[in-house]
Amino acid sequence: MIIGLICIVTVSIMASKIGAAALSTQSCKPSALIFLHGLGDTPAGWSSLQQTLPAIKPRLANVKYVFPPAPMTEITINGGMSMPGWFDLYDWPIGVSSKDDKEGILSSVSQIEAEVAKLEKEGIPKSRIVLGGFSQGGAVALLAAYHTAKERYAGCVVLSAWLKLADEIKVSKEIAKTPLFWGHGSFDDKVLFEQQAFGVNKLTEEGVEVEASSYPVGHSSHPQEMTAMADFLDKILYGEDE
Repeated sequence: MIIGLICIVTVSIMASKIGAAALSTQSCKPSALIFLHGLGDTPAGWSSLQQTLPAIKPRLANVKYVFPPAPMTEITINGGMSMPGWFDLYDWPIGVSSKDDKEGILSSVSQIEAEVAKLEKEGIPKSRIVLGGFSQGGAVALLAAYHTAKERYAGCVVLSAWLKLADEIKVSKEIAKTPLFWGHGSFDDKVLFEQQAFGVNKLTEEGVEVEASSYPVGHSSHPQEMTAMADFLDKILYGEDE
């Protein structure tokens, strides 16, 4: 009996060590988050994520954070004046029927794909890269993850975003494996709250697994939203177990 107990304990300890080693290996795999700012903003507007997210989920300190700048773009709703923007906007507020600047957004998607290529050269594969963004930046991230992608990403996180070129999106079974977090303010008067339901429904129909949540704010982030996003990122990059 004693020998049997010793064997059970020994096997249990070995299993624990193997599990810990597997988790450690997962945590050590390089990963990255490319996060795009919104209209009129700069990378500095969201660079605090590299402190905020690890403060909630410490393993996210291992992530490489990339905050690309939007090009200076002539914005129709701004009287044609140039400002940092990923594509032109023709309607305000931005509802489901708003007109798309296809050329502009696909150009920005190409810019993000160039950032992905840089990370791949550093040894971080697409399967360990998360695309994300706020507002306009989120709209670009969605297209890069689900419309133009040839390989699946680790995930996609968007805040107060909207789905562009919705009628053209066809998501393959492989690309649909890229999980999505979509947070949105229920009082958003710029990118209307209806955009979340519209985009989530469309992508869900295409087979994408979507984690959607709303918060009692306008066109901005919410502390609970940051916590939910950190939980999502930690889960898809490092697994369920701490």
